[in-house]
Amino acid sequence: MGLWLLQAACLVTSLLKCAGAVRVTMRQHSLDVVQGDSVMLPCSFFTMSPLSRLNIVWTKTPLSDPRSPSQVIVYDHGQAIESPVLMGRVAFLDVPWRADIILNGTHTSDAGMYRCVVSNPPEAGGPGVGEVTLSVFAPPSLPLCLWEGDASAGGSVTLSCAVQEAVPVPEMRWEKLEPEEMSLPINMDGTLKGTLSIENVSSQNSGLYRCTVSNTLGTQCCYIRLHVYSSLGPSPGVLQGALLSLTMTLVLLALSALLLWLRHSVRMSWWQGEEDGCYNKIRYTPSLIRRTFV
Repeated sequence: MGLWLLQAACLVTSLLKCAGAVRVTMRQHSLDVVQGDSVMLPCSFFTMSPLSRLNIVWTKTPLSDPRSPSQVIVYDHGQAIESPVLMGRVAFLDVPWRADIILNGTHTSDAGMYRCVVSNPPEAGGPGVGEVTLSVFAPPSLPLCLWEGDASAGGSVTLSCAVQEAVPVPEMRWEKLEPEEMSLPINMDGTLKGTLSIENVSSQNSGLYRCTVSNTLGTQCCYIRLHVYSSLGPSPGVLQGALLSLTMTLVLLALSALLLWLRHSVRMSWWQGEEDGCYNKIRYTPSLIRRTFV
């Protein structure tokens, strides 16, 4: 009988301790949202004590770096304090009755593991903790197409295509559109960049190329035109230099001709002035002589 009473007392004590601890319930454990939309992160709790000293802390841990949690929003002594990084984008919905928060204008950087920690002194036991994973989807950003290498016949060229963001991981394709259309093999450099390598290029590799990046939310494209020139002929740089030299030569010749013409014009004007002066002297000399004798 005594043993039974002792066991019953232990059971009651355990139940009282459990009843006194804050219990947190996460109504959902994973959420998906499209970039730019709003999402509610649910967190419900149960406590037996008054809510005057209720404390709620939301934190976020990036999935790529689990050792770097950051504070999202805090409720303490009746006041909500937002993280400066999320100022104006995060808020409690029904505090102090619930710990739900809303996140507006979501970014891909908002994805991660969110933790809701609720304590309510003098509630016995530790704080209640709940977790929810948030995934933020985004269509591909506008890709950037570039090329590098030796575009002369026999050289090697690499075409690259990269986007800043795309969730889920996008699919990339390189295609040659002109003069004939064909799909080309692509080498992925990570998840957001794809390259196309062309060895021993020839004039047949010249044309218009397109990179297409797509996921479930959208598709984006970029284009690049490749011109392969013969190594036997002058390169585009040499042709440009020759054209520039020819242009400068023509300009110098024109300036020289203009200077010669101006010099000739000045000389003719000077001789004309000399002849007019001599003529005037001869014409007026006799009259002056007659006036002298009169």
